[in-house]
Amino acid sequence: MKIGCHVSNNGELMLLSSAKQAEIMGANCFMVYLGAPQNTFRKPFSLMHSKEMKQELQRLNIDIQDVIVHAPYIVNLAQNDDDKWNYAVEFITNEVRLCYSCGMKYMVLHPGAHVGMGYEYGIQRIAEGIKKILAATINTDVCICLETMAGKGTEVGSTFEQIKAIMDYVDSDRVKVCLDTCHIFDAGYDIVNHYDEVILELDKIIGIPNIKVIHLNDSKNPLASHKDRHENIGLGNIGFNALMRFVNDERFNDIPKILETPYVKDPNSTNQYEPYKDEIIMIKNGVFNKQLIADILENKLL
Repeated sequence: MKIGCHVSNNGELMLLSSAKQAEIMGANCFMVYLGAPQNTFRKPFSLMHSKEMKQELQRLNIDIQDVIVHAPYIVNLAQNDDDKWNYAVEFITNEVRLCYSCGMKYMVLHPGAHVGMGYEYGIQRIAEGIKKILAATINTDVCICLETMAGKGTEVGSTFEQIKAIMDYVDSDRVKVCLDTCHIFDAGYDIVNHYDEVILELDKIIGIPNIKVIHLNDSKNPLASHKDRHENIGLGNIGFNALMRFVNDERFNDIPKILETPYVKDPNSTNQYEPYKDEIIMIKNGVFNKQLIADILENKLL
């Protein structure tokens, strides 16, 4: 079972710190930003501690291909502002290069929002940007994984058809997909009552072999809400049993499943803590832990 979570790269140890956090959480895969997601500042490769991270991964028996990079949300490849679009292309190009230098293969990217220009425009604009990024990084093997989106505002990528359209326009085996369970549920795919049908549709349109990452998240909102608000495993409208179908589906065995569930309030301080360790234990055991959920709820309400 490849199950992990989002970890930070805070402090001087950067990616080495990320691997150590994954060990604490009981994760055998993880996802990380290469810098703060709120901006495009990046430390130089020499300060990333990627060599030490690789040594730590060997000790932990974690495949570096199961270390996923997430691009920041603030760049938008679907927009029509040429200056901002060119900046986004340049930044993501450099992010791909940094990802390659650090040894990682898969980078998750939110496709973007068309901001009133229409979905067809947004799809073509995203594809055009990705083509430029791939052409500029032709000597790398890094794959851009388009994330399935909830459809909030003018987001592109909330249907399997939109994701596939981008892939078809780019026409490269370096474009793959990240499936987010919260997002597809919020987009209107009923994975609670019609899991088999949804996965059949996914395979028919996108192809399961193109899914390289799964974001395993519950949803605070109901089906087709287009809200994109994650919830802790078992506390949302998707529920533990439906999410476990992704975990136990043999077709997804080799795909890293990454938790992006909310932090909860630490009852002993003003800080928040990550419930990933407890959620990962619950998922590995395959049994919904009512006491754990009660504790999370109690801490959330404090």
